[in-house]
Amino acid sequence: MNSMTKLLAGVVLAASAMTANAAVIAYQATLGPEALGATGSGVVNLAYDTVTNDLSINASWSGLSGTTSVAHIHCCTASPLTGTVGVAVTPGTLPGFPTGVKSGTYSTTVDLDLAASFTTTFLTANGGTTAGATAALLAGLDAGKAYFNIHTTAYPGGEIRGFPQRVPEPGTLALVGLSLAGLAARRRRRQ
Repeated sequence: MNSMTKLLAGVVLAASAMTANAAVIAYQATLGPEALGATGSGVVNLAYDTVTNDLSINASWSGLSGTTSVAHIHCCTASPLTGTVGVAVTPGTLPGFPTGVKSGTYSTTVDLDLAASFTTTFLTANGGTTAGATAALLAGLDAGKAYFNIHTTAYPGGEIRGFPQRVPEPGTLALVGLSLAGLAARRRRRQ
């Protein structure tokens, strides 16, 4: 193994260790039209706390064709970033989600230790435990197979949605950036 390969392997291991010890895993998605003719847009940020097993959800949206009726997280589609599937979190709608509006903001924290935070179908399909359902949800998010969805009166099947993607930690990005700069400098010295 040459020295550049060893250095890069060290960077990957260090970044993996930093991520493995993280207390919060962040995800973000742009929300766009799910149905032909839908006009809404927005953004959703999710933060999973590995210590408390809580999922924080922060969303904002505007320009909806109809007024809001429900919102939830669906999981897990057959293919990443596409398709539809049943609701995973939460039955009915997310707690306190505002209805009857065309634009707005929403923020809540869902305790994933509670069976009531998941639909019965999703819980049953994942071993019947909150630990199994949480693991499946996180795997779905990491694989791009879970999406946040806002349904409206104009589009009861869903007007806007987005597949949240993991947001790298700033420390990990800095470490990778410094390492790549070091590799580039080393390459220039050799030439």
